[in-house]
Amino acid sequence: MNKIANRQVICDVLIEKAKEDKDIVVLCSDSRGSASLAEFASTYPEQFVEVGIAEQNLVSISAGLAKCGKKSFAASPACFLSTRSMEQCKVDVAYSNTNVKLIGISGGVSYGALGMTHHSAQDIAALASIPNMRVYLPSDRLQTRALIENLLKDEKPAYIRVGRNPVEDVYEEGNVPFKMDEATVVSEGSDVTIIASGEMVKAAKDAAAELKDSGISARVLDMYCVKPIDEAAVIKAAKETKAIITIEEHSGIGGMGSMVSQIVAANEPKKVINLSLPDEPVITGKSQEVFDYYALNAAGIVKTAMELIKNEE
Repeated sequence: MNKIANRQVICDVLIEKAKEDKDIVVLCSDSRGSASLAEFASTYPEQFVEVGIAEQNLVSISAGLAKCGKKSFAASPACFLSTRSMEQCKVDVAYSNTNVKLIGISGGVSYGALGMTHHSAQDIAALASIPNMRVYLPSDRLQTRALIENLLKDEKPAYIRVGRNPVEDVYEEGNVPFKMDEATVVSEGSDVTIIASGEMVKAAKDAAAELKDSGISARVLDMYCVKPIDEAAVIKAAKETKAIITIEEHSGIGGMGSMVSQIVAANEPKKVINLSLPDEPVITGKSQEVFDYYALNAAGIVKTAMELIKNEE
């Protein structure tokens, strides 16, 4: 079982790159510990800014530094970054088209028992609705590294949401298929397509293996690039499989599932089932407990897929 959280990988990459690139600057809102960025702060104190519990200032200062030629990485809990500083994300980062990478840490239901105040089940819908803002949910530590390395090469705004705890590897060391803004085909299939993002990708991969044992061929797409979403991959899946299931750690309103449904309806109408968090305050508990309660797991995907295929026959 992997013990390295995606947030730690972000710190590791930034430390590696900051050694040669002095324009990299990291900013936190009293969150260097929870963002796993304490090592960066101690290694490169002149490239680190502690703003304190002031998320709006965090984003605006990051944008100002970017306008001065810096490569700003602003880390804060996703629940606060996407709500308290929504206007600054929209105006100072996206509208001004500044080189700011917003790191939403402890996304989704990562904070568990702290409940709805600390859950971020609306962040994807909110930030993806802003012009110029890209949205990414890497599925494991290996893909997280590839994503951050690629984001360091451009100067466009982006929001990257990662969870709090280590997640099982989806890919293998030295074998991480990655193309910027293109969905990754985790497994091929001809009966049903499972489109997942973030921590749900591993569940989708496991579900596909179970379905194979039952004689159902499931294609799995890792839609780490929620915006810009890979429309071509979605349309191809709709043409080549009988139905589509989406699964995400987010509200069913305005998230990745909604985007997929719009694409399919407009281009290649097929049955689409969205597995997501309900439109209500979700239960409190550890991430996996929440996932299991709402069937956001391999078993839930398998059950949905088998019902879909049965109804399509």
